Amino acid sequence: MQRIRLRYTKRGRLRFTSHRDFQRAFERALRRAEVPMAYSAGFTPHPKVSYANAAPTGTGSEAEYLEIQLTEARDPEKLRAVLNESLPEGLDVIESVEARTSGLADRLQASVWEIRLDQVAPADAERAVAAFLEADTVEVERRTKNGLRTFDARAAVARLETLPARADRPGDGGCAILRLVVRHLTPAVRPDDVLSGLRATADLAPPVPAAVTRLAQGLLDEESGTVTDPLAPDREAAQAAPSTAAELTAAMAPEGPA
Repeated sequence: MQRIRLRYTKRGRLRFTSHRDFQRAFERALRRAEVPMAYSAGFTPHPKVSYANAAPTGTGSEAEYLEIQLTEARDPEKLRAVLNESLPEGLDVIESVEARTSGLADRLQASVWEIRLDQVAPADAERAVAAFLEADTVEVERRTKNGLRTFDARAAVARLETLPARADRPGDGGCAILRLVVRHLTPAVRPDDVLSGLRATADLAPPVPAAVTRLAQGLLDEESGTVTDPLAPDREAAQAAPSTAAELTAAMAPEGPA
């Protein structure tokens, strides 16, 4: 049994796909690529795919993660290539490593988000960020399937700052870009909750919907407020030992003359 961990994206119009839509597209890609998947037992077997902390519908992402289990060893890079041939553009597997360590989900402690606020002056965003960070608590409300829930959005925010606006989307109303590092707590605090907090603390109300993209997930360095690569331990372990696929190839290779 081989385990492969994948990092994939949600770009462009695919940011509006739900997690269930992605699951269907990914499992269809597995079948088309003829990946030798391991399946669960029982009356309705399912491919063994573990999804971790999917981004909310409507947000883009450069750092979504999942793990698959195979019945036959495959080269991770070749597997990445064949999956991308079967996935729609925008859902792209950008990294593939053999799982050499345990606890991928436990390493997804925080996310880095970029929030683009069109028609918001950077100075207004800076004032709102300062007010949010100075507050001890910032209570926001979110409607859930169990009704309206109130919780503190401030406690989850490890870092929040404004960045210089880029010129990739010109407009007449200005543009503010926020960089947000948020801890994965319970209840989960999402970028739209932080935007609600900015509205509550500084009356910042963007006239158009924010463009939100997850840039990274991983372990949180509390001192610096940075997030580390969750696949790094697997890469380091792979460098110290040959991959399962390489071991299998070597074992099956005919021996040379004595």
